[in-house]
Amino acid sequence: MKDVSGRWKAPAEKETTHGGSQCGSQCGFIALVGRPSVGKSTLLNRLLGAKISITSSKPQTTRQRITGVLTEGAHQFLFVDTPGFQTKHKSALNARMNQTVRDALAEVDVVVTLFDAARHTDADETLLSLLPSDKPVIAVLNKVDLLADKTTLLPRLDALSKRYPFAALIPLSAEKGMQVDALKAEMAKHLPAIPWLYPPDELTDRDERFLAAEFIREKIFRLLGDEIPYSTHVVVETFELEGDSERALRRIQARVYVERDSQRAILLGHQGQTMKRIATEARQEMERLFGGKVYLVVLVQVKPGWKDNARTLQHLGL
Repeated sequence: MKDVSGRWKAPAEKETTHGGSQCGSQCGFIALVGRPSVGKSTLLNRLLGAKISITSSKPQTTRQRITGVLTEGAHQFLFVDTPGFQTKHKSALNARMNQTVRDALAEVDVVVTLFDAARHTDADETLLSLLPSDKPVIAVLNKVDLLADKTTLLPRLDALSKRYPFAALIPLSAEKGMQVDALKAEMAKHLPAIPWLYPPDELTDRDERFLAAEFIREKIFRLLGDEIPYSTHVVVETFELEGDSERALRRIQARVYVERDSQRAILLGHQGQTMKRIATEARQEMERLFGGKVYLVVLVQVKPGWKDNARTLQHLGL
């Protein structure tokens, strides 16, 4: 058996190479930013055609910066999925996530900022004040498929155009895939004319160990109530391959940290049934993405106050 390292690529039967050439190539980093639950991770997965960023209806599902790689023709898009910018809840963890957003805005070539097509909030206003003036910013109004009254869309676009000099304003639905090609065409206009930074079959800068932890955390967010997900963090302690083929068995042991004994009890459920369901659904998600069988063990441990302890956050990789 061997430990998994390196960035994740799609299995052979899910080849993502688009046959592009380095001749006349363009490549650049694009930040996907927005308030919590506006659809950044859903848009990233739609753009890539593969699920590398976890999603749920709850805010702050994404905690760490993830880069997705899409190579089409002469263009290589390097999408940086960031946490939702948080203005409501205060903790050391949220402060670190907000700093991740600020860093991404400073470092990328293009910014795509997402808004909900149905409503504008104070958090949107805060994010508008952070947008850089020295690089192109594309505004996306997401979830247009959910608008009960489509006549509200044009006034919303007009109001946004007066708030910031956007390079473009694009209404779309990340969930349905509507207008995503128009967004790609607009982003391509602003990519620097430089060689690709990743091989054309690369999908993300994150390895399978990271993705495994994220899938477990996603199931916790999806299956439990409002409090528990925000008090949990997942660490993959061992990740081993058994066999050398593309469909090698992956043996994974993960540990979920919570802040209180009562949270541990809720996470485990009666006779461990809640955690069994979380582990089963996470394992099935991993098998679909990795293209092979997964043997998964998930443990739960109480670690009081981990969200507000800077040393603990560093130790946990946050």
